[in-house]
Amino acid sequence: MVGARRSNDWGFPRWRGYEDGREAATVRLCDRHGCEEKGDCPAPKSPNNPERWYFCTKHAAEYNRKWDYFEGLDKEEAAKRAKNEQSENAGYAESAHYGWTTSGDGSRSDDEMRALELLGLEADADFDAIKKTWRAKAKEVHPDVSPGDDEAAEQFQALSVAYEVLKQAEDRRTWNG
Repeated sequence: MVGARRSNDWGFPRWRGYEDGREAATVRLCDRHGCEEKGDCPAPKSPNNPERWYFCTKHAAEYNRKWDYFEGLDKEEAAKRAKNEQSENAGYAESAHYGWTTSGDGSRSDDEMRALELLGLEADADFDAIKKTWRAKAKEVHPDVSPGDDEAAEQFQALSVAYEVLKQAEDRRTWNG
């Protein structure tokens, strides 16, 4: 028995980890060309496709930054699918009231998004930009500027409602934040 070595698998405690083995571990590399990191973040190759890319954390974040789940759907189908997703994932909605997120990252409600669309602003617009845009548009269609114009009055009313929705949301964010 000269030269024979005892295995590390004997006795208690085990002298090596439970996942450790003598054979080489298979590691999947990131699918991004030239990346040598471990690819452990699956990402779909296209919507409703079971095939996946496997990226490292950095490249998965880069891939997901521009991902649009509703790409190629018309507005009605996208709204239907969003409502369906919301009802299936209702348990996660509870965390939204904590206000840990900032605007533009998916934390805006459908009403806020419609209000921003009416004002012609992007989802990540801050409240100062909202206020400035609302004032400029409201001055153009204010009933005192164009008396007797029913269309302008309706437009002013819609802008006012949109501003109120966004103001209340901002108040909630600052109150919770």
